[in-house]
Amino acid sequence: MKYNTETAKNENDAENKEPVKVLLAENDKDDQEIFHEALTEANIPADLITVDNGQELMDNLKDPSEPNPDIIFLDINMPVKNGKECLAEIKSDETLKEIPTVMLSTSENVKDVEDSFNTGANLYVRKPFSFKSFILLLKKIFLLKWAGVLLKPVRKTFFMSEKNISELDIK
Repeated sequence: MKYNTETAKNENDAENKEPVKVLLAENDKDDQEIFHEALTEANIPADLITVDNGQELMDNLKDPSEPNPDIIFLDINMPVKNGKECLAEIKSDETLKEIPTVMLSTSENVKDVEDSFNTGANLYVRKPFSFKSFILLLKKIFLLKWAGVLLKPVRKTFFMSEKNISELDIK
């Protein structure tokens, strides 16, 4: 499904910026809708494409008729192919490995965070419980200086959650 967050509400800002191409791999339709609404509320001009499982994600990424996204948000727990499997495949592919990849999960499991870091994810985000926190997290993510994060993710700022969002200084 494709969404565009350039609404009348942020039309003046949006027309001055190229929309970010965001690919969200998330099997929960409610979470897809919340993500879209949070992007819109965060005033982030974006073209959002959603896929329902890891296999659809990989098919989309390998489709030559589809342009590569600027950023991938990847749920860890998905059917068909899970997020960790997709992350490993993305980061081992020469044409895909440079795309910033943000892992999404309800889990704070240390092993999931470590595995994601070691496999090459750029961030690990625990899905927030409140909509307001989701907006704040997305603002933080899109304000990152991606060049630095891409060169080497910093362990102390790799994990983002509702609890530490105000503590993070990622400029």
